[in-house]
Amino acid sequence: MRSLFQHDDAFTGLEAAIVLIAFIVVAAVFSYVVLGAGFFTTQKSQEVVHTGVQQASSSMEIIGNVYGMAATSATGLQYVKFTVGNTAGGTGLDVSKMVVTYTDETTRAPDVVYSTETGDDLIDDLKVASAVDPNYVGAWGIIETINANGDTLLEPGEQFVIGVSVPTASTTVNTPFTVNLQPSVGAVFALKKTVPPAINPVNILY
Repeated sequence: MRSLFQHDDAFTGLEAAIVLIAFIVVAAVFSYVVLGAGFFTTQKSQEVVHTGVQQASSSMEIIGNVYGMAATSATGLQYVKFTVGNTAGGTGLDVSKMVVTYTDETTRAPDVVYSTETGDDLIDDLKVASAVDPNYVGAWGIIETINANGDTLLEPGEQFVIGVSVPTASTTVNTPFTVNLQPSVGAVFALKKTVPPAINPVNILY
């Protein structure tokens, strides 16, 4: 019996097998962690790409000119009017959920108030809002829809005529101002315009 315990070859082989199995398990766990991190990074990259495509496809564009509207013999504008539509291949967006911001040299309205009025009623609201100074809050809304189905969802082929009030006291001649349009999905669209040297009831802004 004593001679049997003098040989430890079997125990050495078992130890080697245990060590080998331990290495295999560690390598498998490490590989799983590395692959998991790679899959996570790939997934995040795909999300960024999809989000970027969605943001680009949900953008809108200005169609035609931007007009500055003023009262007769006025020294400042009352509101700006422009037409928006979807970009090529763009998806529908709810215009009523836009955040509109107005900024000029002396006045800033970070969240111009959306009005549910349309047509002449909205224009009257814009004229009233333009006279509020110095605490200008402003108003904006959809004056008219073209090829639309009556809702506020701007879909391909549709056009909305938007009106945004501007503070008459600060939109005097040669004054630059900015109206930012931030859709719920999509990039900010900035309208950077300058009041012309002479103000007429209808002015094309550049």
